[in-house]
Parts: sequence; C-alpha cells; structure tokens
Amino acid sequence: MTPRFTCFSVRHLAGLLATSLFGAVVACQPDSPAPNTVSQATSNGLSALPTAAPAPADNPSSAAKVELGRLLFWDPILSGPRDVSCASCHHPASAYADGLDLSIGPNGQGQGSQRRFRQPNDLPFAQRNAPTVLNVAFNGIGPDGHCDPTTASMFWDSRAQSLEAQTLLPIATLAEMRGRQYSEAAAVDSVVARLRRVPEYQQRFAAVFGGVAPVSAANLGRALACFERSLTTADAPYDRYLRGEQAALTDEQVQGLTAFVQSGCPKCHTGPMLSDYQTHVLGVADNAKLGATDAGQNGTYAFRTPSLRQVAATAPYMHNGTMSTLAEVVRFYDAGPRGGRASLNPNVPNARLDPLLPTRVTNQQAIVAFLGSLSAGSFDRTVPARVPSGLPVGGSL
Repeated sequence: MTPRFTCFSVRHLAGLLATSLFGAVVACQPDSPAPNTVSQATSNGLSALPTAAPAPADNPSSAAKVELGRLLFWDPILSGPRDVSCASCHHPASAYADGLDLSIGPNGQGQGSQRRFRQPNDLPFAQRNAPTVLNVAFNGIGPDGHCDPTTASMFWDSRAQSLEAQTLLPIATLAEMRGRQYSEAAAVDSVVARLRRVPEYQQRFAAVFGGVAPVSAANLGRALACFERSLTTADAPYDRYLRGEQAALTDEQVQGLTAFVQSGCPKCHTGPMLSDYQTHVLGVADNAKLGATDAGQNGTYAFRTPSLRQVAATAPYMHNGTMSTLAEVVRFYDAGPRGGRASLNPNVPNARLDPLLPTRVTNQQAIVAFLGSLSAGSFDRTVPARVPSGLPVGGSL
C-alpha cells in the first residue's frame, strides 16, 4: 500500500487567509499578539512537513544501509578521475547544495562557492544548478499528502523517477562525475567493478543486501537513495508555526505568507515541499558559461518547479543559477502594474510563457522574509572520518 501523510498545502490557505489570516494578521500591531491561525489551519486539513518519508517496498531503510550509502556519498571512487564525490556538489556546509550557479565536477578543487577548476581543464561546467538533497525524500508529494517514492520526479527536467534511478545518472554524466576515464555506457559498470575490488565494500554490501553478487548497480543505487532519504528536516520556523508555535514566525514573515498566497505563488509552489513537481516555461535567460542554450525538458524550455525548502540557504537560484538573491527572484515574477511579461530568453517567445505565472507580486520584502522561514537549522551534517576506498573524503574539496 502506498503510504499517505497528512501534509500542509499552501494552496488551501487562499480561502482561509481571505477570511481570517489576511484581515487579522496584517492589521495586528507589532506589540500585540498575533492571532492564532494554526488551529484554523489544522481544522481545514493543513499540516507541516511530515517527519518520516516513505521508502519503496524493495528498498526499506536500515541503519547499516544508511551508513553504507553515506560512505558511498562521500567516496570519490564513484567518479571517473576519483576526485569527485556526491558531496562535492551536495555538501552539508552549503545545506547539501554547493553555492555555485553551475556545479564543477571532475578536475575541480575546493568546497562550496570557492570551488574552481584546476588548470589545465578541458571539462565543462555541469549543465544546471545543484539543488539541495535535504528533504528530497519527499519529492513528488502532492497537496493531498500522497507520495509515491517509486515515481518521484527528479532533476530539473524530470528525466528520472525515484531516488534509486536518480543516484546512478550523475556517475555516467561527463561534467558531473564521469570525466573522460570511460564512456557513458561503461561508467556505472566501471564503478561497480571498482567497488568489488574494495574488501570493505564487499563486506558491507553483503551484510546489507546478501545474495551471491551483492555489489551491483541496483544495490549501489539503493544504498545511495536510502542515505539521501534519511536527510530530512521538519523543524523549519514555518513548520513550527503551523504546529502551533506562534512566535516561530515574525510579523513580517506572517505578512509575507499572506502576500505569497495572494500573489498566486501557490499555483506552482504548493504542498508540503512547496512544489507541484510539474514543469513550466518561465523564459529564464541562459547561463553564458554554457556557451549554448539549455532547452530543458524535451526541448520545450520547461523546467520543474523547485522545492522552496532551504531556499534562503541555497543561492543562487533558477535552473541555471542566473539569479543571485531571493529579492531578484521575487522581482522576476512581478510583471509590473500593466501585467505585461517579457521572456528573458530569446528562444522563448512571450506567447509560450506559462499562463500560471503571476501578474503582480505584492509586499515583496515580506515575501523574502517569509521564504527565510522555510530553512531548518538542524539536519544531519555528519562527515565520515574515512571512506573504504582510502581516497580523500569527499574528493578534492
């Protein structure tokens, strides 16, 4: 049976705010207590992010599997030149993102926004901005709380469904982890062959998965997915506010939540993860570092709505990192008093822009403040002291 959760949907706040939150909260004085809207929200079936994520039936979680996945996540043995790990672009110091507009994979050096290519270099930047993997376990969750981990949308163009499928693709991608050591077709098998030559991995895979050939591509994907599924956070101020901690949000953040809803943002940024997990054509300008246009999903220039979880901690923004601040992003969605909107990408005619784009975005400063309430401060930041390959933990950081 597919697990179901009682989850918070911002979309459902529109009617509620029109009658209670907007009129009461915006009008309240800074020195007076904010009205308790939480009980009203819960009575309408709204809730915060779930504290537990569903797992596929064929990949249940266990402490040993999470630990194996953690070691693999930090081990550069998964990359062609053995200098890049998953953590290179998804580091806890950067809220499991990397702080770059476009990520730097093989032949890179440094951590976070300080990461640079070593010289000489003949490898490109990764094509798109690295999203955080915090709460990626909830990808695909809808406003009704339904979440099927076997069909969860992954990547900016939704080209993979499920964490198990997603985890293997960067290993085969030139600019992310593969480099030029082997072909795309041979990449995953080459990495599996490496792992089989490491006695500790042989032992750990056998203990977790059993069978005659426990070190396999499928089990590699399962272990990585199990670890990533453990990286959840449910104590953002926004979540605590919805659970009844009235002081968790400032007056400005509550006003920002009101403006967020009234500006139409929940048409796409909805549900517990504040994403509809659909693709939309926004007309964002290309990143000049690519030297070419990025046509998105199936050449349509459509990209998936990102979750807004941890958004204040994971700049820069949009699918290619071309917007540096949340204020810039919020301004982008405001079409101005006349409601006319122009595409920033010459390959996207104005007529192809998504009709769900808002016309006016009100109280933008308060919305930015509200977006800051979506970041949790407590999450697993564990870095292993060593990895079984004996290589530097994390690669060339």
